[in-house]
Amino acid sequence: MNRIKEQYRKAVIPAMQKRFAYKNPHQVPHLDKIVVSMGVGAATQNKALLDNAVKDMEQITGRKAIITNARKSISNFKLRQGMPIGCKVTLRDEMMYEFFDRLVSIVIPRIRDFRGIPADAFDGRGNFSLGIKEQTVFPEIEYDKIDAIRGLNINIITTAHTDDEARELLRELGMPFQRSE
Repeated sequence: MNRIKEQYRKAVIPAMQKRFAYKNPHQVPHLDKIVVSMGVGAATQNKALLDNAVKDMEQITGRKAIITNARKSISNFKLRQGMPIGCKVTLRDEMMYEFFDRLVSIVIPRIRDFRGIPADAFDGRGNFSLGIKEQTVFPEIEYDKIDAIRGLNINIITTAHTDDEARELLRELGMPFQRSE
């Protein structure tokens, strides 16, 4: 069993039950899925950039990436509806816990000038979004073999009903939030 899943069962559930007065352990919110996405705006002119982004995404997540297409045309960006402009991967179950463990223990500490993650990036329904400016902080990516520095978005979807519940869940799982002063 994954380290984070074990921690959730042994430490997080009792702590959350005590803090939020849940009567049943099944009421305690948990991680539902993690969606990792990468936009490649320059893919409208050069399709090879998108192929390299997909390859990087598959190395980072360990899953096959899905290419995302533009929903509508924007003439200023020379973008037509249906053009491929990015990729995404949805992680669930064991792969999700394994990715979250690597994110919290390896990737986030490698971010340059890191002082904690802002704790206000919640959407009001208990979901958390995090942007990483360069894919090179992931140990799976070899710096010599990349063609461009790309950022990626990580959305952590939980079953929490409020932001406070989700913030406490992620904090208990080891997410290094900034200290509020």
